[in-house]
Formats: sequence, structure tokens, C-alpha cells
Amino acid sequence: MTTSVHEPVTTPPEVTGTATALLDDYRPGSDRFLATPHRTLLGHGTAVELPHADGPLSVRVRDLLDARRRAGQTAVVMGALPFDPAAAPALAVPRRVRWAPPLREDPLIALPVPPGADATAWQVREVPAAKEYGAAVAAAVARMRAGEFDKVVLARTLELTGPVAPDLTAMLRRLARRDPAGYTFAVPSGPGRTLIGASPELLVARDGSRLTANPLAGSAPRSGDLAEDVRRAAALLESPKDLHEHAVVVAAVREALAPFCTHLDVPERPTLVRTAAMWHLSTTVTGELADPAATTALDLASALHPTPAVCGTPTELARQVIAESEPFDRGAYTGMVGWQNADGDGEWVVTIRCAEAEGDAEGGLLRLFAGAGVVAASSPEAETAETGAKFRTFLNAVGATL
Repeated sequence: MTTSVHEPVTTPPEVTGTATALLDDYRPGSDRFLATPHRTLLGHGTAVELPHADGPLSVRVRDLLDARRRAGQTAVVMGALPFDPAAAPALAVPRRVRWAPPLREDPLIALPVPPGADATAWQVREVPAAKEYGAAVAAAVARMRAGEFDKVVLARTLELTGPVAPDLTAMLRRLARRDPAGYTFAVPSGPGRTLIGASPELLVARDGSRLTANPLAGSAPRSGDLAEDVRRAAALLESPKDLHEHAVVVAAVREALAPFCTHLDVPERPTLVRTAAMWHLSTTVTGELADPAATTALDLASALHPTPAVCGTPTELARQVIAESEPFDRGAYTGMVGWQNADGDGEWVVTIRCAEAEGDAEGGLLRLFAGAGVVAASSPEAETAETGAKFRTFLNAVGATL
């Protein structure tokens, strides 16, 4: 069994506290925070928002950043893009961007979270209820067994309401400390709304001529018992259903990225990656770009999105099934969140394990999202349980239970 782990790091004294300082300095509403395994970013304020307009998004972002670089201004865009590519983006150039090493390299990330002002009387409503979600899974499975399509990702939400606005600062700190080697984010997603979460999945990153993608598909919940946890991980690595689901996603990633590359390295078998709540089948895809000057990180992300890991196959039919089955608008859920600079380098992360928050002194709302990949071999009970396990990442951060 192979797992994705990080070797111990000898931390230079000047690194201690630099990443956690950005985490502590985050201010909801005005700031944009993103921590990845390679860096920590905090964008203060908004210099300019990218408007919703016609034309390829990646081209409009490139033009905006080129103009700002020529003017000697901040030339980094941060934010979120929705599941529906036709919907409005939530991207902006901050007034100022601060950079630090990864959170996982900062020893202070191990310190406990200071007490926050979380609402303690959360009221939880499932949309749809577990029984209705299971029925939607069963209906999709029947259609797949009849040969209509191959896979669909069906999601559900939890709506948490409380007496005061959510304490986003405390939530972000808990999420970051729970999985400091993952992708933790908090960005404005609309007027009065914040998208906050801790995703395990990199959609794509570009660093010069080098690209990296890390599709995840096929999951199993963690266990607090070590022996059972290892058994679940080993079973996932041998599960025909999960291996097939993963192979479909990896094939789609290869097909989308190959036209941009002179070389693409795709391992034959997946490995395991773990979060605090889940085991995932994982494949790290790397490649060399044929024309880095013409291909930005967002170009690559747009070519990939949506992968079968968040939508299904074939894509358009899966979208239709999602629209028919889910009684809510996904918004930014299963879209992407990340950053890009004027050179075209950047990181775009699949927006999962997340919530959208809003509220004021009179009350608050958190809308949590979780989905499961449904294939012909799926069972309603197993997929419902998987979404419940995925909700745990955020429920633990806010002190609520399902």
C-alpha cells in the first residue's frame, strides 16, 4: 500500500510563524486566503474585480494581468469560479498580496486554535434529505445499467443556521490545522457571501513549462481505529468499482491535457492520499508544455473543468442529470478556487469540502456541500454514507453534527 505522505522538514528560523501570520491576519469580507502544499497567499482588499463578460475567461484574465504589470501594479488574480462555466466568476486582483512558505512547514500550525465566537446552537437541514438523495442515486444507477451514461456525481447540502454570523476566522484556522498539507481557502463568492473550505484535490498547477494535475476519484471514510483505518485503505486500493471510477477520471485528464504538452507522465495505477476524514485514490499527472508563453494555468484549468470527478461522463448528459436530480444551485461548489500571476503561473483547486457562509448580528447561514461519484455498481446506501463522511471535515470545524 502506497500513501501520500510528507517527509519531516527542518524549518529555518526565519520561516517559523510566517505562514501562520497570514492565517491569523485574514479578515473575512475583504481578504482572500489560500494555502497550498507549496505556498500560502493572503490578498488584502480589492484593486479590481474581473467583470462577467463574453469571451474566454482565461484570455480576459491574461489581458487584465498584462495591463496591470505594464502599469507597475499588483498583477495576481485570486478567487473562485463556479461549477457552471457560463455563470459569473468571483475573481479579483487584490490591492496587496502577501506570500509565505507552506503552512505545513510552519511549526506554529500545530498550536491550538484560539477560542472563537462560533454559534453553538446550529440548526441543521438536509437538502435533499438522505432518503431523497438515495432515491436519486438509485434512479441514476438504473439509467446507467440501461446504458444511458457511464457516471454522474450527485451532491447534497446541509443548511446550518445559527443565532449569529459564522466565525469565519476561527473556522479557517481549524480547517487549516486539521489538514495543513492540503488546500485551505476563504474567498468572497458574492455580495455578503464567503466560500470557505479545505479541498484535497489539485485541478492543475503551472510553474513555467511544468504542469501538475492530481485527480482524485474513489473514496473511503477514515476510521479512528488504526487497524480498521488500514483495512479500509487497503480495500479501496483493490476495489473494482472505485478503480474503474478513478480510471475514467484519469483518462479524461490525460485527454484534456495532452494537446498542450510535449510529454505527459500518467502513472498506471493510483496511490492513496489521506485527509483527516477520508481516503482517496490519487494519481499525480505531470507534463511539459509545448508553448508555455501561450498556455496559462487558467487555460489548463478551463480545458479540464469539469472533470468526471465532479460531473460525470459523458459531460453534457451528466450535467443534465445533475440539474434534474439536485434541488439546489451548486454555485462555486465543484468549481475551482486559486490564483494566477501575469506570467501565467498559478494553482487551481477543485472546490470541494467547502461551505458558503453569510450572516450578520441577527443570524447566520452556512451551506455545506458534499457529493459522491455514482456508477453502475453504486448503492444508494454507500453513496449516502460517503457524503455524510465528507461533511465531517466542515462539521468538525463548526462544532455541529449530522
